[in-house]
Amino acid sequence: MNQKKPTIMEHLAFLSVKQGVYLAELYEAMVAAREKGKIKCQNLLVEYRCSVKDEAIFLITKDTKVVLQFKVAEELLLRKDISFEHWMDTDKVRKQMNRQSFSPKVSVLVQDLRHGMKKVNLEAKVLEIPTPLTVQTRYGNSAKVTNALIEDETGNVKICLWNEQAELFCVGDTIQIKNASVSTFKGERQLRLGKNGTATVLQNPIIGRKQEQAVAKSRIYA
Repeated sequence: MNQKKPTIMEHLAFLSVKQGVYLAELYEAMVAAREKGKIKCQNLLVEYRCSVKDEAIFLITKDTKVVLQFKVAEELLLRKDISFEHWMDTDKVRKQMNRQSFSPKVSVLVQDLRHGMKKVNLEAKVLEIPTPLTVQTRYGNSAKVTNALIEDETGNVKICLWNEQAELFCVGDTIQIKNASVSTFKGERQLRLGKNGTATVLQNPIIGRKQEQAVAKSRIYA
């Protein structure tokens, strides 16, 4: 029986694990290299060579050593709906992950967030929490969802909150997010908590002010 020939995305998924980069980040580097000629992707250099018959040819090197040269359809570089998680979910990639005990670098700053990141931990301040909207899920249930805006010293990002998650915070809270993932929605980066992610309030400005007032009063009557 003939085995199915791996696609270029499967090759790149395996390469991303082996080199310790995110597949989404590698893909974005290819798109940028197609326009600029060369682009760095962590410790890799992605170089666009030329195009032949609607296929772009790329060369990936590491410390001047060739890692991979390959062709990819120009059409693939224009797509906005690629499911990177799907390409990472193969036996070959999973085996390589287990072999390397692969654990991507945890992002601690908003400016470092990239599509496809997992197990992201960061601290940020809540800027705004829009009124949740009621939506219909693909399972036929109704749910409330909102995209809160949070920020740290390097930038801001939205975090998708479902149902009771939207009631966890108030504007002005400093929160700690653990085990979140990064996706893209309508061209914007977005944090998602999913089943394993958590978010807790580290500092609430209203509670903090009440505590300060209580301390001040105790000093007056002491």
